[in-house]
Amino acid sequence: MRRSRFLVILSLALSFSMQAQTQPLAKHVVLIGLDGWASHDFGLAHDVPNLLYLMQEGSCAMHKRSVIPSSSGVNWATMFMGAGPEVHGYTTWNSHTPDVKSMATNANGIFPTIFSLVREQRPNAETGCTFEWDGIKYVIDTLSISHVKFFSEGWKSVERNCDHIVQYILDKKPMLFAPCFDGIDGTGHDKGWYSEDYYNYLARVDVCIGRIIQALKDAGIFDDTIIIVTGDHGGHEKGHGTLALEDMESPYVLFGKNVRSSYSIKEPVVQYDIAATIAYILGLETPSVWRGKPTLEVFEK
Repeated sequence: MRRSRFLVILSLALSFSMQAQTQPLAKHVVLIGLDGWASHDFGLAHDVPNLLYLMQEGSCAMHKRSVIPSSSGVNWATMFMGAGPEVHGYTTWNSHTPDVKSMATNANGIFPTIFSLVREQRPNAETGCTFEWDGIKYVIDTLSISHVKFFSEGWKSVERNCDHIVQYILDKKPMLFAPCFDGIDGTGHDKGWYSEDYYNYLARVDVCIGRIIQALKDAGIFDDTIIIVTGDHGGHEKGHGTLALEDMESPYVLFGKNVRSSYSIKEPVVQYDIAATIAYILGLETPSVWRGKPTLEVFEK
């Protein structure tokens, strides 16, 4: 009898513990992905008040590391898939399908992404992803996302693209939204990383980030949102993809509900930790095939 009662009490305790661990820290996450946003020489950037606001009032790491190779397709996949190329199988800058067989696939036949986790565990949730480089559509599991928009005119129309992003936030108030910007990378390839043109384009994107922040306020969800801003890789001269730290390091910023303010992240962060962190924020269970871990130190106790 005592043993039976003990097991009941233990079961209830474990059940409560699991529920407590899966309670969302915020109802909304906006992941702002900046292709080619490098940590190296970020201090030279000018006229980026919105990025600086998020970095100074939130939690930040300047040495988040990409997976190898430090190129776009591999690292966008890793950002959304919570695992590296040896596990999800996307290994080149423009992989449309796995170059190596994925170690697991979901009901849509793709390696599980943060979007597919939301669809499976919160089937009625609104999710969205917008992007200026069409390579992203191959690594996000579009069948699991409520709203997918590729801006066919590309990154040179970033202000017009931002109009769509703002309206989507106002109309749909998504649980998870990933607006991805390609022009920092595009300008780096055209004019060079850390050139005046590179920083001038970053300033244009910063204006869009300010508009996203205002849209969250106007939609009435800002106070229950966590904003994450990060890049897929850095760069040097007019390229990336090497083992140079300039190519492999990009900033990682978290801001919003339950996030520590003015905090410098101390633990190492790798690209696949982003998906795991989003899952933790939204109270989602993660598949065992994922390798990322949430950045727990940034959250207020």
